[in-house]
Amino acid sequence: MYYKITVKDHIRVPPAQFGSDLRVAITAQIKEKYDGFISKTLGIVIGVEGVAEIGEGIVIPGDGASYFQTTFTLLVFRPELQEVVVGVIRDIAEFGAFITLGPLEGMIHISQTMNDFVSFNKEKTLAGKDTGRVLKIGDVCRARIIAVSYKDITNPKIGLTMRQEGLGKMEWAAEDLK
Repeated sequence: MYYKITVKDHIRVPPAQFGSDLRVAITAQIKEKYDGFISKTLGIVIGVEGVAEIGEGIVIPGDGASYFQTTFTLLVFRPELQEVVVGVIRDIAEFGAFITLGPLEGMIHISQTMNDFVSFNKEKTLAGKDTGRVLKIGDVCRARIIAVSYKDITNPKIGLTMRQEGLGKMEWAAEDLK
């Protein structure tokens, strides 16, 4: 899920930027510090929405830079369990499919791709034995988040399923309604 969150932090403005417009310098420093930042509590920072408030600056002896208590808004993506997401199949392997979900990538184990016996073939597709459904690279799919792991904070892992009605390749949902 995407969120706009308000954050308060002390932002360091180096001496080289003292002549610049303060709001521009602080926004640049916030972007440098937070763009692409990943944490379990914030999620994945997509971008800086704007600066709301800038407090008085203080200089810490020995540093030379000014620090400003700043309130700003960030746009973040925080995957949540049971959330239904839409993505594009990026790659297919013998054990499942990788799906791009905006700023992150998730993995769908082969057993979670469809309610059927699924096989992998050399053309990098997954095919259902009884249904004849085929999943290939580039397909737009709807999936449900069933696992989120921040064990490696630089590379969060997202586990997905498409075995429920209304999930899977977009064309499959239309077929399920018939």
